[in-house]
Amino acid sequence: MNNKKYVLSIDAGTTSSRAILFDKKGQQVGIAQHEFSQIFPQKSWVEHDPMEIWETQLRAINDVLDQTNINVKEIDSIGITNQRETTVIWDKKTGKPVYNAIVWQDRRTASVCNDLSKNGLNELFQNKTGLILDAYFSGTKIKWILDSDKQIRSRAENGELFFGTIDTWLIWNLTNGKLHVTDCSNASRTLLFNIHNMDWDEELLQVFDIPKKILPKIVSSSGNFGCVDSSIFGAELPICGIAGDQQAALFGQMCVEPGDVKNTYGTGCFCMMNTGDNPIKSNNKMLTTVAWNINGKTTYAIEGSVFIGGALIQWLRDELNIIENSSDIEDLAKTVKDSGGVTFISALSGLGAPYWNPDAQGAIIGLTRDTKKGHIARAALEAIAIRSSEIFIEMQKDAKIKFSQLKVDGGASNNDLLMQIQSNLLGTLVVRPRITETTALGIAFLSGLGSGFWKSIDDLKSIWIAQKEFQPDPNFNGRKIMENWKLRISNLN
Repeated sequence: MNNKKYVLSIDAGTTSSRAILFDKKGQQVGIAQHEFSQIFPQKSWVEHDPMEIWETQLRAINDVLDQTNINVKEIDSIGITNQRETTVIWDKKTGKPVYNAIVWQDRRTASVCNDLSKNGLNELFQNKTGLILDAYFSGTKIKWILDSDKQIRSRAENGELFFGTIDTWLIWNLTNGKLHVTDCSNASRTLLFNIHNMDWDEELLQVFDIPKKILPKIVSSSGNFGCVDSSIFGAELPICGIAGDQQAALFGQMCVEPGDVKNTYGTGCFCMMNTGDNPIKSNNKMLTTVAWNINGKTTYAIEGSVFIGGALIQWLRDELNIIENSSDIEDLAKTVKDSGGVTFISALSGLGAPYWNPDAQGAIIGLTRDTKKGHIARAALEAIAIRSSEIFIEMQKDAKIKFSQLKVDGGASNNDLLMQIQSNLLGTLVVRPRITETTALGIAFLSGLGSGFWKSIDDLKSIWIAQKEFQPDPNFNGRKIMENWKLRISNLN
């Protein structure tokens, strides 16, 4: 064990594949990243090529090893974290996908969810899975792929196909087909997993007409699950951590006590509160989810998702061309003192919690002859913070806990103005850690904990360090901004 110096994190995101190496102090010693194609076959459909995900992930791992000149034998273990609900089905003999990966953002199965809701099945699904019937989750995507072709369904029923979220797909490839597993945090995002008995649910599988034999084995989030095949990197590497990206970020933020809260500002915004060993049922359209399972003990969380977060800034960059780089948004927004009465309804992929309206559409409201680019930029930042604030307000009602601070991470958390607006709207302290790559850090922590690289959660707590704090401005009129938003969004819904 003495020669083991690093943990390798695989961070399989929505737009890119990344590989990050961490040392024992939690310091990032190397990172490589490759973007992959976003495929939009029809309106509201989003797909990825699973082979491209695998190839870019493999390239990222090899690149980070080359850049750092680190010997594979110095790596203690690998942790894998991923965009959670994205769905892949492949032939278990050839390894070839039968269809493109259907991405979590994809809305093609909204009508399936509507039909199930009309048949009164909402309560059944919420009670068993903690989730709301929505196209966001994997279950309806699996059903869609099986129903798209009689031959695919027949092959699935004959046991020729495997389903997996991206963690499962990558692990299967890394182990040359030896491991078909997922962890309970990813399983809890499928609409097929009973979060109380921690297993696939036969009744829910029947509702969707999904054969159980295509599903992966469920394992904990931290432990030794098997090894990367030695033919891939020249040595066997233990896989010791698996978790969905938001659960990994919660752990990476060391939100390990009930009531601890984090928000990840990525493509979307993902707000999560640790609720300990209690799976709290939401009365406010939040999701109850498995945070992680360590040493046989399950920790639960409440989550609210904003489908469009940082993607709003990308849209301003790529479609409106009002900024050249995403990082330019802060300087542009600072050219005005407020949003000038402009409200940006950020429903570019429908609305997630607490609305759950797949048909909602985006809008920029309140434009006048005086409106400048800066007003639109600032309204976009406000929209990201407003949508997150709505979720935190509902979370506190569910958990009956008023949190004292919000830990933040993700690419857009480096935007100081956005973080200040968030603090102002919530009226609470916002804390950004030294390492904002908390998703990758969290899966490194889970992997290193599973392998014994780190001995305990207390060891990990000493690694987490705050980088900057944002205190709410008492002169900020957050109530007016929220009331204006509510009025305008109610007129659209």
